[in-house]
Formats: sequence, C-alpha cells, structure tokens
Amino acid sequence: MKKTLFQINKMDCPSEENLIRMKLEGISSIKNLEFDIPNRILTVFHIGKIDQIEKSIAQLNLGEKKLKTEHSEQIEFIENSNQRKLLWAVLSINFLFFLLEMTTGIISKSMGLVADSLDMLADSFVYGLSLLAVGRTLSTKKRVVKLAGYFQITLAIIGFLEVLRRFFGTENLPNFSTMIIISFLALIANSVCLYLLQKSKSKKEAHMRASMIFTSNDIIINLGVISAGLLVNWLNSNKPDLIIGTIVFILVVQGAIRILKLGK
Repeated sequence: MKKTLFQINKMDCPSEENLIRMKLEGISSIKNLEFDIPNRILTVFHIGKIDQIEKSIAQLNLGEKKLKTEHSEQIEFIENSNQRKLLWAVLSINFLFFLLEMTTGIISKSMGLVADSLDMLADSFVYGLSLLAVGRTLSTKKRVVKLAGYFQITLAIIGFLEVLRRFFGTENLPNFSTMIIISFLALIANSVCLYLLQKSKSKKEAHMRASMIFTSNDIIINLGVISAGLLVNWLNSNKPDLIIGTIVFILVVQGAIRILKLGK
C-alpha cells in the first residue's frame, strides 16, 4: 500500500471534495481517500503507480500539487455509514435556500441574491450527483453530469444578461434589508451544512471546523452579498449589488465547467 499526499489549493468546501470523489470513482488502484479541507490536503491510499490518479485530479483544475508518495502500513479503512444520509441533508438545505434566495432575489430586485441562489443550486447539483452515482452505469452518470453543467451555465448566462440590462437601465434599487437578512440566513445554512458534513470525521479534526467555515467560498459569498446590501443603502446605488452578482455568476460558471469535466 502507498500513500500519496496532494495539495489542492482550491479545495475549500465539501463541494470540491465531492467533485474529486466523483472524478476518481472507478479507479481500481485507489483504496481510500482522506480529505483535510481546512489545510487543503488530499491523501490517496493506493496500490501501483499514481500517474492515472494524478492526471484525473489535474483535469479538475483545482490547483493541485503532489507533495509526496510514501509507503503505508494501513490496510483497513472505516467507511462512513452515515455519508448518504448527510449528503441528503445538505442537498435539501442547499436546494431549499436556492428556492428562497431565487424567490426573494426576484421580488427584492437583487442580482446578488439571485446569483447566490445559483451557487446554492450548484452545490445541490454536486451533492445530488454524488448520490446519483451510486449504482449507476458510467454512461448514465456522464449524461446527468453534462445536463447539470449545461443547465447551470445557461442560468448564469441569463444572469449576466440581466446584470447588463440593469447596469445600463434605470432599474429601481434592490431592497437592501432583504439582501442582508436572507444572506445572513444563507450564511447560517452553509455553516450548518459544513458542520453536518464534518460530523462523521474523527474528533481530532473538530477544532478545525471554524477555520474551514471561514475559508469556504460559500461563506465569503454570503458576506459579500451582505456587504453589497449595506453599500446599496449607503451609496443609494444598485451598482454594489450588480458587482457582487457578476462575481458570483463567474464562480457559478467555473463550478459548472468543473462539473462538465466529470462528464468527459
């Protein structure tokens, strides 16, 4: 048994973990994967050469770097029996907040909330694809992955066009209080998701949850929308909302491209 450590610079939330798991699924030489998200370290327990594994990880463009390969005496691994239940829980939370943010974003005329709802939807896709992957044929998985990726890109493009329309138009100011309240609730929801996903980890990693939460892109996005809401009120302008919306739409497209790469 060998153990190879990878530094994954862009692995800052469980969505990237699930993308990596799906990408490496089916490689028979892999015996176990361990993820240290706060420190962005992936440990692969495998037999034989690492070349195929390294190439598959590189295709996700997550800023990977192989640190070292060494011999390992570990031959038994404890499987997490609650993983499926946890994935359903975070999938449900993310999808519910997608609906909430999309609805309130449209009503309050906030592109920041609309964009953040698509980020929630993107996470829902990843968790849903992880669940769907169990027991499915490879061709079925690829079709579903491509459908999810293209759907996500389509929504993001529509969002970009709406941002442009509002930037050059005379749209009313978004409701800043709604932006702040809903984004704060979404921040709490993301924190709960991260906690649930880490609940099955060993206790020695419990002290790392706080740093993990604060380095998560989802949390940063939530804080960005809250800040944009404050600036909308302070500057009496919709530009902060459009700027944060544009940034999040770009992140959504990047996530969709990663999902599409899984379908190749």
